[in-house]
Parts: sequence; C-alpha cells; structure tokens
Amino acid sequence: MRINMEVRALLGLWMIAVGLTCAAPGSLRSGSVHAAAQAGSPAADMPHVENAITERRAVSTSLGAAIRDLEQHAENAQWVGYSVAQVPGEHSMCCWNSSDSHEDGKCGTCRLESEQQSMGTTSKDSGTVKLEGSRSMMVLLRIEAQHLMKIRALSSECPLDAGGLPFVWLTGVKPAESVELLSGYVRDADFSEHEERSLAHGALMAIAMHGDAAGDRAMESFVAPNQREALRKQAAFWLGAARGKSGVLLLERMARSDPSPEVRSQVAFALHVSKEPGALEDMIHMAHEDSSAHVRGQALFWLAQKAGQKAAITIQGAIENDPDTEVKKKAVFALSQMPKDEGIPKLIEVAQTNRNPEVRKQAMFWLGQSHDPRALDFFEKILRR
Repeated sequence: MRINMEVRALLGLWMIAVGLTCAAPGSLRSGSVHAAAQAGSPAADMPHVENAITERRAVSTSLGAAIRDLEQHAENAQWVGYSVAQVPGEHSMCCWNSSDSHEDGKCGTCRLESEQQSMGTTSKDSGTVKLEGSRSMMVLLRIEAQHLMKIRALSSECPLDAGGLPFVWLTGVKPAESVELLSGYVRDADFSEHEERSLAHGALMAIAMHGDAAGDRAMESFVAPNQREALRKQAAFWLGAARGKSGVLLLERMARSDPSPEVRSQVAFALHVSKEPGALEDMIHMAHEDSSAHVRGQALFWLAQKAGQKAAITIQGAIENDPDTEVKKKAVFALSQMPKDEGIPKLIEVAQTNRNPEVRKQAMFWLGQSHDPRALDFFEKILRR
C-alpha cells in the first residue's frame, strides 16, 4: 500500500504547521526606512520585515472594508498583513531550508516572493528556536491588479523578506472579522481550478490556526454534509492538525455520519495527526465499525503509525475477524509498518497460523520486504521442512 498523493500533500502541510519557530531578533536589519508618517511610533506587533517600504494602518471600519479599499487602489503588487491570536499548542509556522542544520537553533527568513512557499534560508542573525508555541500569528495577503492573489499564515516571530514590494501592516483587526474574510475564499473556491484551490488552502489553514471561537464555527460549517467533498476532506485534516479537542469532536461526528468513504478515510488520517488522547480510540472504532472496507483499511494503516498495545490489538483483531479479505491484507500491511520489534513477531505468527491462505501469503511477502534476520530464520525453517 502506498500513501496517495493527496495524503503526501497533507503531510507536507502538517510539517509546515508544526515547523520551527524563529525568535524575532533584535539585530535584524530592515531593508528600508519606515514611512515618514510612522517616525517615532512604537513597533508593537509589527513584524520584522526586510526589503520593503512598510506602512502601518489602523482598521477604522471593518477588515473586509479595509481589504476592499486596498484592492481597489492596488495597481502594483503589495503585501498586506495583520496579527491575531493563534490556537494554543505547538503550532509554530516558519520558513526553513531542509538542507540547513537547526541544531544550533537557527531559523530562516520567510521570503514572501519565493516560489518555494514552505522554505526559507537560514540567517545567522535569525535568533533561536523557542521551546513554546507562538501565541499569535500573522495573516499575510498578496494583492495585485486589484485582486487578492495569495494568503499565507506564519508565526508572528518569523522575520520576513517582502521581495522589494510595499508592505502594509493593519492594526486593530478583530479575529471574527478575519475568519469571516477568509471564509469567503474557502466557500467560493472551485477546487478544480489550481489558483482558486491554492488561495482556498491558504485561507483554510489560516482559519484553522485562529485562536478564536469563530474559527471553530467556520470549521464546523466547512465539514457539513452539504459542502463539497473536496472541502470536507481538506477541513477534516486541519481539524485534527490544529483544532485540538473541539476538532476531534467534529471528527468523531464525521466518522459516524459523513456519507463519503473518501472523506471518512481522511478523517482517519486527521485523527492520526491529532495530539488529543481520544483520537486513538476514535481510530480504533473506525477500524472496527466503519461500513466501508476501504475506510477500515485506512484506519488500520494510520493506527500502525501510532503503534502501541491498543493499536496492535486492533490490527490483529482485524486480521482474525474482519469479514473482508482485502481488509485483512491491509491489516497485515499495517503490521509491517509497526516498529520491527513489535511487527515482525506478529507477521511471523500470522504467516504460521492464519487460516486464510491469502493472508498468510501477504504476511510472508511483507516479511520478505523487511530484510529482518528473524524473517530470514523463519524462511529457512520453512524451506528445510
């Protein structure tokens, strides 16, 4: 079994969501002087921005009105940003380069005009990685030709490089208005169109990271059965990745009542990435009870990544008792994904004792793929009989 491309993409998003946090360095240099009107004003929650002419504006009416005004006057590209409270926990979002070492606690500047959205370069002046998650986040909007073209969410500590574009920082933004603004780009998106899908994904991630009850309400609306399947799948991932206990409660409801096996398979993955204690029990329930063999198999696969005694018991129970041979075979594969000291002995037991020849064959196949000395001993004993 291979993880499909969509799950790979979601794993990439999850890595961004739990990425490194950059402490805002006092020695970071600005790429230009702030607008003259700001001279002497306190920085407050203004991020550290390089390579930009920055301007600070207070939201006097509503966030939606402020963004519409900026769009109407944006003939050339510019970045607009603001700060809101972030969900509790280790959800630091920053840019980093996987080729750089982070053992020294360094983290890179987020280059907003880079094509590699989730990457950055390590700066020797970027400060140290913080042990706790950020309490606030930035929502960054790229406006060009009177349209909003891109949405990004980053931890407030991350230094930015605006690529030479103007950077407008909005103050006094209400979290509920932020969620309302972003929700429009999620609900209105055509998920078959790349540009709209990309914009919707950025908005959805930002909503999921909002530390406000409005975020919970919006996420609940995105997973209602009357929403498009593509949206329910994406929202399910972020419920597990970011929304904590409230997210798991919604995932439990989806596991019971969502009509789509594809969406419920995504729910199993979302429960896997959740750090809530109850998520494991929900995955076990799906592996036992879901009406779809495909969903039961996916739940078994993600259970294997969790490992542990409860997961092992559930996987072995599926091998013995599930009525579908394909689910039994997926459960055997799940054993192969467990830590070798747990999985190999169980695979050998299945290969020796299971009554279903297809299941025994599957166990022997994955034993062969393991290259484990215990598997080799087992094959030698069989061949010498």
